[in-house]
Amino acid sequence: MRALKWMLLLLLLVAGGAVFYVLLPYGPTHETFVDIAPGKGSAGIAAELEKAGIVRSRYAFDAVRLVKEFSGHSGTLKAGEYKFDRPTSVLGVYDRIRRGDVFTIALVVPEGYNLFDIANAVQAAGLGSRDDFLKAARANVDLIQRWSPHASSLEGYLFPDTYRFDHHTTPGLMLATMVHRFGQEVRKLGLNGTDIGRTVTMASLVEKEVRFDDERAEVASVFENRLEAGMPLQTDPAVIYASLLRGTWTGVIHQSELHSDSAYNTYTHSGLPPGPICNPGLAALKAAMHPAQTDYLYFVADASGRTKFAKSLDEHNANVAAYRKSQP
Repeated sequence: MRALKWMLLLLLLVAGGAVFYVLLPYGPTHETFVDIAPGKGSAGIAAELEKAGIVRSRYAFDAVRLVKEFSGHSGTLKAGEYKFDRPTSVLGVYDRIRRGDVFTIALVVPEGYNLFDIANAVQAAGLGSRDDFLKAARANVDLIQRWSPHASSLEGYLFPDTYRFDHHTTPGLMLATMVHRFGQEVRKLGLNGTDIGRTVTMASLVEKEVRFDDERAEVASVFENRLEAGMPLQTDPAVIYASLLRGTWTGVIHQSELHSDSAYNTYTHSGLPPGPICNPGLAALKAAMHPAQTDYLYFVADASGRTKFAKSLDEHNANVAAYRKSQP
């Protein structure tokens, strides 16, 4: 009888220990990061978690792993950076690492961002240096070989979206993810073959020139009409892009830039620029694919930010004058 009592007491102690070490929440109340390197074994992971104050005991973590393995629900513990900011049971910690619930950072790429904008966003998010991202964007042009075999960078093919990356994500992988997203979207649009390069370049001009989606097809029609008439496109965003490529952009277009010999200067060079000047979104791509049928050759913004279109230079000059008169 006494032996039975001692056995029951021992079982209660074991159960209490299991509850204390395995089931009761433990850990930091402030942000604590644990970076689990690829190839690290479960014992090493357990030790690292204990050292960082995420679990009470490495042995409790190992015990959970053994129980999971015995029950056939262990899975593989995933490498990566994990954020812990509240007490969690050992079971909860184990399940997070088994699922690979790694810490990620949102990188927002709006429609119309160019490579320089995205590179700045990458650096601001703490995901890498601006210069490394730009170098990778010029070095990985093979990613768009099938669409633009002579491209000098990935400009235009980094689809605008919100992406989530961790601190281990290389610039090359970020770029490949964005290009892959672009490929998915253009397939949905039915855009393929040799049309893609021209369409993306046209869409990038449309993206930069207008704020409202319902005006994009008309702006595309202006560009197409000017091309057909042999008129230069005379679009300021392309001139700005030329200055960005030279590293001379100051925020204001100077007369010297309007007369530069850059192939992106659509005042001195006829036809489309040699490549996209930004990364267009779906609305701009659709407009470039299906421009409106108009006789418009000019456009300018009005006081409200909407676009006024014109068929003749006289009409256009009147729209410009009205805009200037509306300004304080």
